[in-house]
Amino acid sequence: MSMTVSEKILARASGKDRVEAGEIVMASIDVAMTHDLTGPLSVESFERIGRDRVWDPEKIVVIFDHQVPADSLDAAQNHMIMRDFVREQGIKNFYDVREGVCHQVLPEKGHVVPGEVIVGTDSHTCTHGALGAFATGIGSTDMAMVFATGKLWFRVPETIRFEISGSLRKHVYAKDVILNIIGKVGADGATYMACEFAGETVADMSVSDRMVLSNMAIEMGGKTGIVEPDEKTIRYVERRSDKPYRVFRTDPDAPSLSVMEVDVSDLEPQVACPHNVDNVKPVSEVDVEIDQVFLGSCTNGRLSDLRDAAAILKNREVADSVRMLVIPASREVYRRALSEGLMEIFVDAGALVCNPCCGPCLGGHVGLVGPGEVSLSTSNRNFRGRQGSPEAEVYLSSAAVAAASAVTGRITHPAELE
Repeated sequence: MSMTVSEKILARASGKDRVEAGEIVMASIDVAMTHDLTGPLSVESFERIGRDRVWDPEKIVVIFDHQVPADSLDAAQNHMIMRDFVREQGIKNFYDVREGVCHQVLPEKGHVVPGEVIVGTDSHTCTHGALGAFATGIGSTDMAMVFATGKLWFRVPETIRFEISGSLRKHVYAKDVILNIIGKVGADGATYMACEFAGETVADMSVSDRMVLSNMAIEMGGKTGIVEPDEKTIRYVERRSDKPYRVFRTDPDAPSLSVMEVDVSDLEPQVACPHNVDNVKPVSEVDVEIDQVFLGSCTNGRLSDLRDAAAILKNREVADSVRMLVIPASREVYRRALSEGLMEIFVDAGALVCNPCCGPCLGGHVGLVGPGEVSLSTSNRNFRGRQGSPEAEVYLSSAAVAAASAVTGRITHPAELE
């Protein structure tokens, strides 16, 4: 029987020769990730189960990224809870406040390889499907069961395959591609489906760009976002991990597979307007003054994003009416940006460079916007209250649009500065 890549991974993990969409399986987990915000509830729930030891401390990864450094007494206590848990359980894969955003750190440190089942107590865990894994977010109580047993049940999802064709025009990036797709499909158009990204455009993308696509699969309701591994994937993985892996590919005649053709040849930069990610318009149709720009997050805080923004900001200044936050996604990204002189460009332009963390993405400890203010963000969500006041407005864009807009003080196509 023909299967999709997601079905093949779940079949392997559940010890079956084949599975079908809609089937319930009990799958073995290869990597379980939690962070400082959701981890304490997982630990509390695990303790209620009555188990003394986690099923496999080698397969659990704990990363602090949401409230780092601690910005409140509650945050400090959460950190203490997780540090105690890590120490008591002998969890070696622990990354304290210095490393960065979980969805960037996990693949950087070699914890993600093709063919695995990866779960995390964060909805954007689907990011890791860019490396050919079945990765999805779960609740904290579900994670407690994973801690205890190493297994979790799944309903095998149907697959929607986005066949993306065409060469991207100048100033158009993976963020624009995925925003355009979400605008077409809708916020619930792919509910509980495996969103598979394929086609010539994806083949031309870097692993970092593919992570942007997979990261935002959840914004159209997807269970995971996934890209079949190729030579780029293997090179990335083998530089960072010594774990064994298996490469699975989708059979084109898989019964649960549906295909949507997407031509991006004429695509212009896209902007998601308040207060939903699927409220997407071309940048040429959005002329809004802004108060803040946030360059960062697990969507667009990678080195390529910083490079794109720095190329625009070099020898320019952030508008007096705008405050710009630059938050690299990880310490590795931060160090490489430093060595390339990107941070000097940001500082000279008047941007504030912060430590690697989630920043204002979840109404965090830095960069909140007040009532009536407008934020332009390279992150993945613009729900009401997402970055501070529920009376503020959040727009989403690529790093290039964000940088150009920081200079002009309004949402701007980068070509306007040329």
